[in-house]
Amino acid sequence: MSRHIATVTKGGKSDPEAVIGYDPPLRTFFLQAFPDEETDMCELWLGTLLEEFPSLESIVTAARAQGYDLSGLSREAVVSLIKESSKPTPPSIGEQLGIVR
Repeated sequence: MSRHIATVTKGGKSDPEAVIGYDPPLRTFFLQAFPDEETDMCELWLGTLLEEFPSLESIVTAARAQGYDLSGLSREAVVSLIKESSKPTPPSIGEQLGIVR
């Protein structure tokens, strides 16, 4: 699982330590931003379901649809994310047993 730091903004607020990455077992990109200091739950948390965001473009589009903007991701990070997401991942034991869909 990769994790890269990026900046997420919405309106007048900004999270310069947002995290974007790729989760091979779920085969999805994920994005977390604006964690609550008391609960550690994130205001923005995308990519928690199997194959929810199969491309980097799809998760950026979903974030924008909710009013969030993503910036500060280096070219190297983008290439790394795309490379990681292009590697085939076999179905998990949960998928094989029909528990995870």
